[in-house]
Parts: sequence; structure tokens; C-alpha cells
Amino acid sequence: MASLDSFKSRQTLDVGGKTYTYYSIPEASKNGLADAAALPFSMKVLLENLLRYEDDRSVRRADIEATVAWLGNRGKEETEIAFRPSRVLMQDFTGVPAVVDLAAMRDAMVALGGDPQKINPLVPVDLVIDHSVIVDEFGTPKALADNVALEYERNGERYTFLKWGQSAFANFSVVPPGTGICHQVNLEYLSQTVWTRSENGSEVAYPDSLVGTDSHTTMVNGLAVLGWGVGGIEAEAAMLGQPLSMLIPEVVGFKLSGRLPEGTTATDLVLTVTQMLRKKGVVGKFVEFYGPGLEDMAVADRATISNMAPEYGATCGFFPVDRKTIDFLRVTGRADERIALVEAYAKAQGMWRDASTPDPVFTDTLELDMGDVCPSLAGPKRPQDRVLLDAAKPGFASAMETEFRKAADLAKRYPVEGSNFDIGHGDVVIAAITSCTNTSNPSVMIGAGLLARNAVAKGLTSKPWVKTSLAPGSQVVAEYLESAGLQKPLDALGFNLVGFGCTTCIGNSGPLPAPISKAINDNDVVAAAVLSGNRNFEGRVNPDVRANYLASPPLVVAYALAGSMQVDITREPLGTGSDGKPVYLADIWPSSAEVQDFIERTITSGLFKSRYADVFGGDHYWKAVEVTEAETFAWDSGSTYVQNPPYFEGMQKVPAPVTDIEDARILGLFLDSITTDHISPAGNIRAASPAGAYLQEHQVRVQDFNQYGTRRGNHEVMMRGTFANIRIKNQMVRDGSGNVVEGGWTLLQPTGERMFIYDAAQKYAEAGTPLVVFAGKEYGTGSSRDWAAKGTKLLGVRAVIAESFERIHRSNLVGMGVVPLVFQGETSWASLGLKGDETVTIKGLSGDLKPRQTLIAEITSADGSRQDVPLTCRIDTLDELEYFRNGGILPYVLRSLAA
Repeated sequence: MASLDSFKSRQTLDVGGKTYTYYSIPEASKNGLADAAALPFSMKVLLENLLRYEDDRSVRRADIEATVAWLGNRGKEETEIAFRPSRVLMQDFTGVPAVVDLAAMRDAMVALGGDPQKINPLVPVDLVIDHSVIVDEFGTPKALADNVALEYERNGERYTFLKWGQSAFANFSVVPPGTGICHQVNLEYLSQTVWTRSENGSEVAYPDSLVGTDSHTTMVNGLAVLGWGVGGIEAEAAMLGQPLSMLIPEVVGFKLSGRLPEGTTATDLVLTVTQMLRKKGVVGKFVEFYGPGLEDMAVADRATISNMAPEYGATCGFFPVDRKTIDFLRVTGRADERIALVEAYAKAQGMWRDASTPDPVFTDTLELDMGDVCPSLAGPKRPQDRVLLDAAKPGFASAMETEFRKAADLAKRYPVEGSNFDIGHGDVVIAAITSCTNTSNPSVMIGAGLLARNAVAKGLTSKPWVKTSLAPGSQVVAEYLESAGLQKPLDALGFNLVGFGCTTCIGNSGPLPAPISKAINDNDVVAAAVLSGNRNFEGRVNPDVRANYLASPPLVVAYALAGSMQVDITREPLGTGSDGKPVYLADIWPSSAEVQDFIERTITSGLFKSRYADVFGGDHYWKAVEVTEAETFAWDSGSTYVQNPPYFEGMQKVPAPVTDIEDARILGLFLDSITTDHISPAGNIRAASPAGAYLQEHQVRVQDFNQYGTRRGNHEVMMRGTFANIRIKNQMVRDGSGNVVEGGWTLLQPTGERMFIYDAAQKYAEAGTPLVVFAGKEYGTGSSRDWAAKGTKLLGVRAVIAESFERIHRSNLVGMGVVPLVFQGETSWASLGLKGDETVTIKGLSGDLKPRQTLIAEITSADGSRQDVPLTCRIDTLDELEYFRNGGILPYVLRSLAA
């Protein structure tokens, strides 16, 4: 539908002999809209979107004016707008349940008497299969082939389903396994910076934008593509043509100046930026980078910074279009016609940045001279906990005292059965070059290869207890490492290719060798992992590893050589060379000039063009996957990977009225920083768990359990896995000494019987008892994991009451019909003295509920005493209110399409 175009902004742009239509911000400012030139570049992308979609329903003239009025209020006024991204990006962990939901919606549409073909993506959707490869084999030339074979063996049902989806749905493409990580494929190939589409005989040009079902979708902000992570349910709504409701954001400007000093990397820079922005407080805000430091900053470095926007808490980390953008598009093999359009369009729209561009207006600013950046790690548990490299050794010793309570055992070592070595606390048992954050960046990948080359030349080897792996984010990386002669020395240190996918960063590190695992668990060793990832939350990387450190790829190699966090690698030797002399980090660290020389000699546009020429074709395994084309999916009741979810069972065309929450029981009392990994784990499925029991009941052998992430298409597994992380701590559940018991336990009330959270939820459901969950600050931080909300809903939880929520998870809860509520002032469940045996009543949900309305929770203790606690309802917008009243966003969309 064409825009109403109240401000007569529709113009044409001639580029290379071709005419494009576009919605001009400068032209709108000539025709009644206030001057928008000083807006942040990211805000101009939102403004253009509103100009292009003005329909006087979802986008009104007043919304457009409010976006420019931002210059006066700087985003402090809570104004709701509707944003329509150009496209949607998915990875397979979150993509499979999204496609499952679409398939279920087709069935439900048939049941409602509608046309199932109405359930089709209306915008381009790309699903990249990157989350399923596991590092089972490592340190050998056959590791890659063996891991790929195992991946297909484990995931045949899922891949058959996705290949069916590729044929059944329009506007839906699948990038097969073994190609790369979704964000790196997006950066190097899918993104165009300026998108085009045919509309009423015209070719319309507009800023490339997207939402993705992975929180690190923000990586492509480094290429001036506005995008961020959303839950799968929001992504599905966007696919089906629904606008994303959002508040006009505050925009924090981050000024960069200077250059990185010798011996530092983009990883050190992003860990510094993350720490600074976490301290600043940017949750729910846009961050936009500006300043003279951008002049010489490559897009690969920008993408590294943008990638970690979820870790610093922002919605996005945006860089504007400039000469470096054009250079990157050219070297990655984008079409000359598109490159010319990007430059011409950006300049015509006032979206082009160069040294003479005035600084935009921002809500707030902070600044970093990159010359002050020092080599760093982050850990042992959170990505924002940066520690200087020269302080890593004492930092681990401190963590042994404060985090792990084992300071007295710091020097102890323990034998490893059948080996000629022992292990101790702080020993690095995993060293993984992994994750799109860093493997997309040639400077750190080439740097790692050069450091390995220098180490091998000195006669160094990785320590025998270290599980080493190299999992690039695209095949391009493997090719330039090989052509540069750097893969061979990496192989010599055990960093053989293990796969093209996320691997260790998302917990797919695979099992440690059995004797090492046994020594760790028998002696309660605090083992360490060093990985070039973006997440190091407790329990995420590997169940045997408790201290996890984020580091640049060169430092990952260095720690594989040193073998322990108890080695100060800035002062102590990494090992002894073949000449019998100690070898220090400074002896093998490559210069930035040498790194740049290798980049210029090995990375060409031809490399990218050849590797992405058949990106959707897949290998012989993918080509061998057979599917039957059909409008609806033939569900297999015996499948333990893909099942028809119950969200639409018994659904009517008109929703039933929302009821108040009466006498709910408390399922869990949680402290701060409960992540989506805690709520919905992605790693191993334990045999002694509700999910493990379900799989064994369905004749699945323990060795074939795979992981939670691969079984997200089966709600029976996923609801049993909700709140089942081995490290989650429900404060209701304590042992005889009063210590909180780890794992997915709760107390069934009123008897106080201890049982798994899933089992208790089933008993409450049988009794017709609603449930609530209490938590502290930053509830739901981490990956944009829709099952953290879906599982919560299926367990019977009506409300989550916390001190604060992570942005995406709050939205996902609303999208599943679960109400997020926030304590007011300094109140917390702990300050109220809750024990978990109380009942909770929340009224006002059934009435004329308003966004962000204050509700009262009536909390009654076991002794009959009552507290009335004011809560803010974090249903933030009118659209979200409609989703909630419909029982979630998917029933809302389905009813709209069936009407």
C-alpha cells in the first residue's frame, strides 16, 4: 500500500542510468515537517520508515512529527510508533520453533475456516542453520568432516522440516548447515545497506533494516543497517505483516577518537565499550557511534562493537554510512550497481557521514580515546566484567575467594586418569576461537594465525588438557587462513577447523575428554574456558567449566599455550621453546602492520564472490534431504524434535475476556541477572531431569539426547526444560544447612514438598492453581530466546514480578500473554520478606487496563497476614495490550487474518 505521504516526500533518484523512487527526509522538511537534519542517523532510518508507511492507522502524521520533535525532548517523552523492518533474519535454534508456529497457524487457519495460504511471510526471511554443529571431534584433520556428519545424523528431522518450510512458504530462504554464522553471513552477503523493491511499477529504494531471532542481530549495525534482536514470536508477527510497536528511543552518542595502540585488538575495544556502556546504563536505548575515530575504523571493527550491543544492554549500536561502508561493500563482492545506489541514496537523504559532518544531537553522550584501550579479558561470569590482561591472574585468585569460595584450594592439583599430567583450579580446559563477534574480523583472525605461526616456530605446543577448536563464522575465513599459510600452524596447536557455526559460544563445546571431566567433577575443580565469544554466563559454555573468559582470538591461542588462568601471560612465559629458553607473549605477538599486510594480500572480492556463489545450495548432505511438498505439514506424532504446539487448541474467533489472577502460588523466587539461559537452557539435557525422562520414555538413548536448542520444535521437551538450568537457584529451596540448592527445583505448596519445577507446575495445573514468578533486577537478560517466554506460559505462569526486565524478554512475555510486572521504588521480594509459601492476587487485569498502569498485588502469608504491594504493569503500548487480551501475539495475528 502506498504511503499517504502528507509531507510530499516521494521523490526520484537517478543512479547509473536507473531511476529509483524514495521518500526524502529533506523534501519532507520543505513541506511542513520540521528540520530533521540534526537527528541521529539511526533516528533518520526510523523517520524514513514512517514516511514510507504512513496510512493514518498504524502510522499517523502525528507520529512522523513526533519523531522529528525528538530533537526537543531527546526521547524522554514516551511516544509509541510502528516500525516495519525490511526483512527478518533467523538462526535455526529460534527459527525452527518459528516455522513450527507458522505451520501450526496454517492448521489453525484451516480449523477456523480460513485460507492457509494467508499464513506466509510478507517480507523476505532468511534462516541460517548455524546453531546445531557441536565440537565433538577436535584437534584432528578429520574434525570438520566428523562433526558435520554427526550434525546431520542428530538433526535429520529438523532439517527435513526446514527444507519443507523452504518449499511451502513464500519469501522464505534457508542457508544450509556448514555455511557460517547467521550474523556473519548477513554482514558479508545478505545485507545491502540500501534495500529495493518493486511497487506499482516503480523501484523503491529505502534503508536496509531488519529484526532477527538472535540478540546479536545488531552486528550488522556496523554496516549502517538498523536492526536488533526480537523474540521468535515478534519476528513471526513481522513476517506476517504486523508492525513492531516501539517507543521512540533515547539515543546515546558514543564519541570515538584516536587509534588503538600496538598490542591491542578490536576485542579489547569492544570489551572496554561494553563496560563503559553498562556503567552508563543504556538498556532500551539506541547507541550511535560518532567522532573522528570512525575515519580509520574498518567495518569489521565496527561490526565487532555492534555485535555486543546486547551485552552493553542497548537496542542497537549503530554506525552511519561513510567511505568505509562503501569499501566493505566493494571488498565483499556486492554489485557495483548496489554500491553506487548506497552512496547516492545516503547522500540524498542526509544519511552520509564524513569528516565535515556536524555531530548529531543525542540524548546523552560519552567518549573514549581508543589510545587508552588496554589488552583485556571479560569474566569469569559476565561479559561486562572486564579485567585487564595483566590483572587476570590476581583476578582469578580473587574470584576463587569471592565467587567460588575455594581460595584455600588454589594451589591444589589432581591426577588425570591414564594421563601423564594433572589439572588444577584455573586450568584452561577449553580454548575456542568461536563466535561471529570475532571470527568476522580479519584483523583478529589473521592475528591469531600469525601468533600461532610464531609460537610453532619457537617450538611451543598447547597444553594437553586444553580442548582447542576453530569454528569460523563463514567459509571465507577458512579460505583466507589457508591461502595465507596460517591454517597449518593453527592445526599444529590443535586449532583445526571443527565446523562453520556458533559452537562453543552458545554452549556447543561438546564433551571434554572423559578422564579430564572425571577429574574435574571428582575434585570440584574450578576449570576455565577462554573463548572469543560474546557470552560467558554461568553454566553456558560447558557443564564442567565454571570460570569463563571472553578474549580475542590471539589471546585464546596464547592461553592454550599457557594452559592456566594462574599464569600471568604478560609477565610469565607461555612455555619453553625448542631451544630450551622461555617464550613470552611479547616474543610471538604480531605487529599491527604485519596483520594489515596479510589482510591486504589475502582478502579480495573474488574470495567472497566464489564462496557465496551458491549460498543456498548446501553440501551433499543437504542435497540428500528429501521432503514432500505440501501446503500444511504432516506432523509425526512419534517425533521428538518437531511437534504441533498447543497454542491454538480450541481457539475461537473472538477471545475470551482476561481474568484477574486469584490466589496464585509462587513457582520461584530468583535473585538478580537471571538469564534466558537460566530460564530456557540451550545446552545438554540431563538424563535425571523431566526432559530427560520424557526422551527416555520415547525410546531416545541418552547419547542421542542432543541438546535443548535442537529440540525447540518440540514443546514437550522445552516446557520440561523451562527453569531447568543446572545452575539456577530458586531461593525457596534450601538444604539442611540453609544453603540454596542449585537446579530446577521448587517447593509444592502448601505441603512444602520438594520437586522439579515442571512436576510442580503440572500438579498446580491439575488443581487449577495459577502461578507467578518473582525475580530481582535484569530478569531475562541474555539471548533473545522465545522459549524462555513460551515455556513460562506453558507451565501456567500468569505473571512475572521483577525489579527490572531485559527488553526482549519483557516483550516476549507479553507476546505469550504473560504479564510482566515491576516493583515500584526500592521494593523487592526480598525486602517484603517473601518465603515462597504465600498466595498472590492481582486485580485490574480484567478491567480497563492501560499501558504501564499501576496494579496492586495482594500477597497473603501462610499466617494469614497480608501486604498490598504496588506494581507497574510493563505492558508498554496499546498494541501490546491487544496482544495480551488475545492471549498472545500469534492468536492476535491469526484472528486478524481469519476475520
